[in-house]
Amino acid sequence: MEPEQIREGYLVKKGTVLNSWKVVWVVLSEDGLEFYKKKTDRSPKGMIPLNGATLMCPCQDFSKRMLVFKVSSAKKQDHFFQASHLEDREFWVKDIKRAINCLNGGKKFARKSTRKSIKLPETVNLSQLYTQMRDQETGIKELKLEKENKIFNYCFTGNSVIDWLIYNEKVRNRQEGLMLATGLLTEGFLQAAGDISKEGAEGTAESSLLDQSDAFYYFADSGFFCEGYSSDEDAIVKEQFRGNIIKQGCLVKQGHRRKNWKVRKFVLRDDPAYLHYYDPTKGDEDPLGSVHLRGSVVTAVEHIPEAKKYDIEGNLFEIITSDEKHYFLQAASTEERKEWINNIQIVAKSGK
Repeated sequence: MEPEQIREGYLVKKGTVLNSWKVVWVVLSEDGLEFYKKKTDRSPKGMIPLNGATLMCPCQDFSKRMLVFKVSSAKKQDHFFQASHLEDREFWVKDIKRAINCLNGGKKFARKSTRKSIKLPETVNLSQLYTQMRDQETGIKELKLEKENKIFNYCFTGNSVIDWLIYNEKVRNRQEGLMLATGLLTEGFLQAAGDISKEGAEGTAESSLLDQSDAFYYFADSGFFCEGYSSDEDAIVKEQFRGNIIKQGCLVKQGHRRKNWKVRKFVLRDDPAYLHYYDPTKGDEDPLGSVHLRGSVVTAVEHIPEAKKYDIEGNLFEIITSDEKHYFLQAASTEERKEWINNIQIVAKSGK
């Protein structure tokens, strides 16, 4: 019998020979992890057997790359993957861990929650803690903070994180608070903002989160953005990033000039209504472009002009902006296309 397919989707993978990072289509089955150059390819570029494999998450081998996890085969060959966002990494790590455990135990794969790799007491649930910290009424307050001619929006300080943990009786003292907060940082729930906090996160100290009033952090799925004291024109550009993140993930996008298709990471924000897209092999600081969605129309399509069926087929949709600019995109599945269309339609109507 063929192994059951568990999960598939886009991930960024580090080359085994070269140090370049490229987007690949990854398929997780009960006994292995296959990766393809393109989703439509019939033969994989490679396959990682999971029998006897180990998984490390978070993987901090690359200080400038977040959301990386490592799969090491039984033959001690390391494979590094990077997810597009926190939730995406959580799903992949959970299923890969479960598949490895089932193989080692001679059991059939079944979805079941697993412990995260961070070395914290068994009673600690980081996902639940993160949800509590984000609560609008009782959580950590997001502020506009200023430092060295820069404004950090939707941010908070390192010492405010420890204060909150102590006040809410999550820890007994500041030392325990640092351990727990460092776990949230290394797992990607919290992100460093500014030079001081980034240096702490990339350092070798036991506590990578700094208990300081000048170390700034933000929630992974918040509307964080940083701006300098600049012209009105720059301020308008930064305004695009104020909205809450509604949905994010990888889609295939058609270029406007060459009409070629490339995988891009998309982030949908609601107020103002923008869809930003990025090169998933790089960081999220500089988007390749943005789509202003206010008044836009989005529909599913079955055919795209100037696109060969060999290159792209299935799960397509089109966004037409209020100034009649057309964007053609492809989702990985029918269900994912439906989710993107529904969310974009809501944002286009309600966002400004």
